[in-house]
Amino acid sequence: MSSDSVQMMISMILYISVVIFIGVYFAKRANQNSENYYLGGRSLGPWVTAFSAEASDMSGYLLMGVPGLAYWTGMADAFWTAIGLAIGTYVNWLVVAKRLRKYSHVAGNAITIPDFFSNRFKEEKKVIMSICSVFILIFFTVYAASCFVTCGKLFSNMFGFDYHLMMIVGMLLVVTYTFLGGFLAESASDFMQAIIMIFALVVTLIAGTVAAGGISAVIDNLQNIPGFLEFFQIATPVTDEAGVQMIENNLPVFGAARPYGALQAISMLAWGLGYFGMPQVLLRFMAIRKSDELTKSRRIATIWVVISLFAALAIGLVGRAFAPTGYTTASSAENIFSLITSSLMHPLVAGIVMAGILAAAISSSDSYLLIAASALSKNLYQGIFKKDADDKSVMKMSRITLVVIAIIGTFIALDENSVIFSIVSFAWAGFGATFGPLMLFSLFWKRTTREGAIAGMLSGAAMVFIWKLLISPLGGIFGIYELLPSFIVSALVIFIVSKCTKEPSWEIQKEFEESKHFEC
Repeated sequence: MSSDSVQMMISMILYISVVIFIGVYFAKRANQNSENYYLGGRSLGPWVTAFSAEASDMSGYLLMGVPGLAYWTGMADAFWTAIGLAIGTYVNWLVVAKRLRKYSHVAGNAITIPDFFSNRFKEEKKVIMSICSVFILIFFTVYAASCFVTCGKLFSNMFGFDYHLMMIVGMLLVVTYTFLGGFLAESASDFMQAIIMIFALVVTLIAGTVAAGGISAVIDNLQNIPGFLEFFQIATPVTDEAGVQMIENNLPVFGAARPYGALQAISMLAWGLGYFGMPQVLLRFMAIRKSDELTKSRRIATIWVVISLFAALAIGLVGRAFAPTGYTTASSAENIFSLITSSLMHPLVAGIVMAGILAAAISSSDSYLLIAASALSKNLYQGIFKKDADDKSVMKMSRITLVVIAIIGTFIALDENSVIFSIVSFAWAGFGATFGPLMLFSLFWKRTTREGAIAGMLSGAAMVFIWKLLISPLGGIFGIYELLPSFIVSALVIFIVSKCTKEPSWEIQKEFEESKHFEC
């Protein structure tokens, strides 16, 4: 290993040490009770709430997936996705955050999303809780796998280590400090990681732009690629049978630009709908110490997201000008961020910047593992199978579940040719369509019924699989992102079934009204 690589590794090891220290520091407080472990005792301040929400949301796809997508096919897909996510972030904080903070307290002081839905409809038989918990386990296992892929790709690309070994090391790191410190450790480390992530993006973008000859040179270079800088066209890399882009005269070969219609743009804008169903973000709304502080958190979160997303997109575009033949597959293109960093920066600085990718993966996977573990231990184990289980038993089960889910996620991540953006997009659609419409109806429509809730969740989740596997391959107007049709189907089913079933009890309706005016 070269001296540069050693220096980069030293920086990253120091970062990892700080993360582990945070887990140890919060271990005692987290182990006091399950509410502290899963929700931090509703004690988060506005800055930690905002930064931890966005860091846990923006996984490896922010620093690897989005730049890789822009590097591979140009502006359109990445741009409309970023716009959708930015709008979705703002609207979610504006519309959902304060209402959920109040309602979750009124509804039996719910500390998990399955808890909230089940309490909202006064379930005796915990059907909604069971369905929520199962889908959280499924989709968060897939999500965790995408983060492990990020760790494996990062260390393999940077230091030449074996992908599988590095992926497992990343998994063990995440499990260790989530195991120790729970939600507080996760939120505190996410705060730090959000700062590192935005620093890494801005510094890398500036360095890459300067090295590529400046903004004018980058634009002039990319305008030679058909459709690369267009909003309603998409670049088409010419590849061989193995999916490797052709190279001629030391330049990548692109075919004619393909049209990128309004329907495709709307489809990618639909990424924003996913926020209404993202447990890792919704939990931060529930965990803030005072609902009035959510306004400040919204402003912080929105600014962070806008800067981060568009820096990530720009890095992909600049990367194509900086290293036009650097990567020749969609999967390897996700390493463009690390290539710019390692090529242009002092090794110690590069190590800190590269820790941004590690931060993105860790800050997301710890959230995914903790929420998935709580779904099984708190909601299924204590909520259904062993209702007399004490906090100690619940937390023991949670940690066992955390390890099992991490192992399953590791097996999913074994394919080093996995495209992070594709893995994340499927899990994102799953959460958005399963929980998003129900969250909105639960918070804002008193007439929503338990039967409508169950039917909406099942139909939304089913449509994600049906559209992705059966309908989308038909192409044409059917080739849109599965979240949009699945979200619409779920919303329609909730409305229709609720209208066709007996209206909620007086007790449920009274609690709904009380939550509007509750102060916390």
